[in-house]
Amino acid sequence: MMAYDKIYELYSHKLFSFVFGILKNSADSEDIVQEVFIKIWESRDKLGDYRLLNSYIFTIAYNHSIDLIRKSINNDKYLDHLKKSSVVQESSSVISEIEFGELSHQAEKLIMNLPVRQKQVFQLHREKGLTYSEIAKQLGISINTVENHMAKALKYLHQNIDNSLLINMLFICLFV
Repeated sequence: MMAYDKIYELYSHKLFSFVFGILKNSADSEDIVQEVFIKIWESRDKLGDYRLLNSYIFTIAYNHSIDLIRKSINNDKYLDHLKKSSVVQESSSVISEIEFGELSHQAEKLIMNLPVRQKQVFQLHREKGLTYSEIAKQLGISINTVENHMAKALKYLHQNIDNSLLINMLFICLFV
């Protein structure tokens, strides 16, 4: 665990600057950095040569950044296409509002079930837009602890959200 903390200490700021240079978005950059360190933690047993760690970390960050940009571009293309081809927009908007309401309600219930500190961190980041460092300072905890709370909260939400409802929402958002 000490080695992981040391790696985080050595690379987190450089990695954030690198990703921010690509994305120009602080929240997305923090999320990518978090994903990189989660991936490092998950593959810690497979990491052999520490001299290649620098390349490995920045390659993961670059690939995640490019994937996010591609998704954003594809989403924009879909939205433009959907706006141009107004296929059953009126009836689907009522359905999507209902679906969105249900999904929002379900997400709110799940967020309320989070442990107190995870809920605080999640709400400060996602609802109030604070950066991890701002949250750490406000709550008197380390940035690493903030990242761990966010990772656990997101994992809990992903595992517990009703997938059928989420799939329906995505379908409506993308194709109607």
